[in-house]
Amino acid sequence: MMDMGRVSSKGQVTIPIEIRKKLGIKEGDKVIFLEKGNEIILVNSNRMAFEEFQKGMAGEAARVGLTDEQDVDILVKQIRTQMWEEQNANHA
Repeated sequence: MMDMGRVSSKGQVTIPIEIRKKLGIKEGDKVIFLEKGNEIILVNSNRMAFEEFQKGMAGEAARVGLTDEQDVDILVKQIRTQMWEEQNANHA
């Protein structure tokens, strides 16, 4: 895919809508410019942060015994119940 933007006198670039859609960029989002050799790559900073988080968490689910979505649902319910009980214990 190839598309073209325009640089304003202030150095601002209009990112074509198809590129914004593809990268999931919305008004107010931040982007990152990565240099790779002679190229500059535009990246959605939120997506990049989430991908880095996923890499950092790789293997953690298996380590704590979470094997499927049902295990995750059960864990989330347990944590919510514990948090609710702790919060309400302070009000009793």
